[in-house]
Amino acid sequence: MTTNPNKNKAIVIGGGMAGLLTARVLSDHYEEVLIIEKDDFPSGPDLRPGTPQAFHPHRFTARGKSITERLFPGYEHDLVAQGSPSSLNKAVYFMNQHGSLEMKYARNDIKFSRAVLEWVIRQRVKAIPNVQFLPRHDVIRLLTAPGRSVVTGVQARDRDQSQEKTLTADLVIDTSGRSSKLSGWLTALGYEVPKPDLLKVSLGYSTRRYKVPSHLTHLIDKWDVINLQGQPTGGTYTGVFSFIENQIAEVLLYRPGGNYPPTDAAEFELAVEQLPSPIISEIVRDLEPITSPRGFRVPELYCHRYEQMSRWPAGLLVLGDAYCIYDPIFGQGMTLAAIAAEILETSLRERHGDFRPDWEHSVLRRIKEAIEPAFWLNCTADLRWEGVEYEGTDSHTGNAFSREYMELYLKHAISKPDWQLYGLYWAVNTLSISPSHIFNPQTAVQVLSASDEGKQLLAGLKAKDGRPVEAVLEDLLPRFSETPFEPTKL
Repeated sequence: MTTNPNKNKAIVIGGGMAGLLTARVLSDHYEEVLIIEKDDFPSGPDLRPGTPQAFHPHRFTARGKSITERLFPGYEHDLVAQGSPSSLNKAVYFMNQHGSLEMKYARNDIKFSRAVLEWVIRQRVKAIPNVQFLPRHDVIRLLTAPGRSVVTGVQARDRDQSQEKTLTADLVIDTSGRSSKLSGWLTALGYEVPKPDLLKVSLGYSTRRYKVPSHLTHLIDKWDVINLQGQPTGGTYTGVFSFIENQIAEVLLYRPGGNYPPTDAAEFELAVEQLPSPIISEIVRDLEPITSPRGFRVPELYCHRYEQMSRWPAGLLVLGDAYCIYDPIFGQGMTLAAIAAEILETSLRERHGDFRPDWEHSVLRRIKEAIEPAFWLNCTADLRWEGVEYEGTDSHTGNAFSREYMELYLKHAISKPDWQLYGLYWAVNTLSISPSHIFNPQTAVQVLSASDEGKQLLAGLKAKDGRPVEAVLEDLLPRFSETPFEPTKL
């Protein structure tokens, strides 16, 4: 067993996107930052074994992109150098049971695979002088001072030699994602850990990649994304088509509720043909498949309640998927990791290096305030599907009214179409603005008054207890703060 002393040191558990963003923030505040990762890092832009979701489509929303650009200026130029295309002025096609919309994408966003993005960001972090990497090591427990009220480091084990190392630090941050063992570590230290909120979603993905032949590269100039949404009432798959780097297209099939998309090649192609529009199948029939379909299964989404603990050890934080995971179809995970890293950055600046009692607990509460609306939105969308169940403490999450209202909102925005309302929906789901812009009594009355179904719903609310309908809606609709959705001033 070896011991590594430290002075003003931070440890990050996990070297994925959340860990890399966190290490970049910590590098401005600690003399030494150590990233401990269970996998070996590939020598190029390839997948890591510990990220089974990495083969499937990834994206940053506008907010995630802006935070990442500030932390890593010009990172999209590095993506372009790896062959990544732009989305600027390309067509976006969206279809659900209420109709379809087609528009030009107005921002110059760069499309990428998770492997290329992680490679680009990891190369940037490796270039930071006070950041070091320790790959192929498992963190097996937290180290604490006497009394167990302060975390002082971690015990790690070398995967190759089984040698244990005692690694001390002033701050330990768990960004180890879905494999996080933090809840068990805290319980072993005598802390009372609340049960997480669970969405038993049983969702499945299948993704296949295709090479675009040279005579069809005009398709890359034409299309950004085609999204054919599955219908909960019919149990149909969602299909998404888009491009990544080096003239490669990808098609994703998705569905919650335990009816998983196929991973057999012939069955996959048949399922694509059976989507409610032939637009994707007509494109991919002329492309060259370069992979078999790969599946990814998520039994449940969780959101931990660490911020509710009556005691929390100093010197410890958690962010990213180790805190909360989301339905990947919404593409919010990496953006929420970036938001949490920005909150950490703000909190470190406010602390000015001084010890403040309960500082870590306050950071957890700020992170939770920012991430909880996204988890709620995921629950609201997925609970429409048969076989999906919620188990948790938020009474609004199981509220059928919000789901019914959201369905009527989308029906009105798309079938009319109402570009202002659809723009609000897009901004909420990409975490640019608070859900309060949609879930408020005034907007609800406007939307519900626009259809016979909505009017019936309003009439039922008025008949309940004689109060003004706005007052009834105030009780039914969840409340969201604006603060977490305002860009942090640094």
